[in-house]
Amino acid sequence: MRIIDYSREPVSDIAFIDMKSFYASVECVDRGLHPLRTSLCVMSRADHSAGLILASSPLFKKIFGQSNVGRAYDLPFDIETRRFSYEKALRRGLDCSSAMVQFIETWAKQTLIVPPRMDRYIEKNLEIQKIFANYASPEDILPYSIDEGFIDLTGSLNYFIPGETQSRKTKLDRVSSMLQREIWDNTRLIATVGMSNSNPLLAKLALDNEAKKTKTMRANWSYSNIENTVWAIPELTDFWGIGQRTALRLQKLGIHTVRELAHANPDLLQKEFGLKGVQLWFHANGVDESNVHQPYQPKSHSIGNSQILPKDYLFQKDIELVIREMAEQVAIRLRRQHQKATVIHLHVGYAKSERKRPMNVQQTIEPTQQTKELIHQVTKLFRHHYKTGAVRQIGISYGGLTTENYSTISLFEDYEQAERYNQLEATIDDIRDQFGFLAIQKGSTLLNHSRAIARSRLTGGHSAGGLEGLR
Repeated sequence: MRIIDYSREPVSDIAFIDMKSFYASVECVDRGLHPLRTSLCVMSRADHSAGLILASSPLFKKIFGQSNVGRAYDLPFDIETRRFSYEKALRRGLDCSSAMVQFIETWAKQTLIVPPRMDRYIEKNLEIQKIFANYASPEDILPYSIDEGFIDLTGSLNYFIPGETQSRKTKLDRVSSMLQREIWDNTRLIATVGMSNSNPLLAKLALDNEAKKTKTMRANWSYSNIENTVWAIPELTDFWGIGQRTALRLQKLGIHTVRELAHANPDLLQKEFGLKGVQLWFHANGVDESNVHQPYQPKSHSIGNSQILPKDYLFQKDIELVIREMAEQVAIRLRRQHQKATVIHLHVGYAKSERKRPMNVQQTIEPTQQTKELIHQVTKLFRHHYKTGAVRQIGISYGGLTTENYSTISLFEDYEQAERYNQLEATIDDIRDQFGFLAIQKGSTLLNHSRAIARSRLTGGHSAGGLEGLR
């Protein structure tokens, strides 16, 4: 049953390109190996069993059942010896038969474990962007992430395949195939393409839910096949924009599938979710009026950062040193976005040996973007809740954002001193923007457990944890 008159909706010819296992594939190609026939994972601290798995090749995932993000100690073998680990296998519910042990140990010896090289991934991304430019003008190309991007081919299809003998759907498929081939010929990287002759959302859904499973690694979802594609998505969490929490809230409303979401009462959804509920209803019906030229930019509800420490931090003073550094870094990002925070959130993940649940605490504060005040508040929050234990992960975020022009009046504040401090921070920010984060540093960065210098040298969000403030 059709709910929406799709003839009234805007249409465009969209290709959404995803580079298959991008980081791992780059590492394979640089070693002269085929990205689909090589077991390889990109791991922080690749020479150590406590490393973090950042990316992995399709074959690695298939053999070891490991997703892109995980820990080395979750693998069913030991990094140093490459021997099968019964304890790890049992913990993950794997088969421990002699045949399986031999199979895993054989592949473990052949598996490559390499460190991340973000500069190299950016270099390859720029090569791919140049290939995109052969098919569309710059304003028709929208990078979505380092390994994904939208291309609006509406104005290009007839240039590559002139005439009216073929439908636009066929033309979009042929041009997407040409794009895949050119990427492969020039980079030896494999591209998966979600297509739509309707809108960007359907192209993204086609990629995530069908293209990756097809022989051609292409799929086209449009208004004409909503019932057999979008409504047939098996799980709510497989749908773009629906996470576990949203899915649970929908289930409480009696909505368990995308089809049920599409047929739900939009007024009920708006009452539960606000405008997001109405947007979910439209999306479930395949309607998306955003476009590549004016993409939807969601408002940021918080600004934060997190990092996994290179080793267990045993002493409170060392943990607080990292917390102060991170609080400062996120404060820089807060000022760059001209925001003030009214809520601080702190996450502390303990070492595996502690067998303790992580600390997740937050506190409301007066609106501020001052580094000194934010460091004070975050440190105070940590001291109030921390008792003891080795720490391996720290995350800090500032929420309840409001414009930097907003302020509260206090009879006890020295406004002249506050203004001088604000001017000093602005000057420091300007110097760091021009000469780099390390141009001005506290003496504490020279301490053994400081992470500021090491993290400032990392490149890109995946390696540096989104450390835009350290540029």
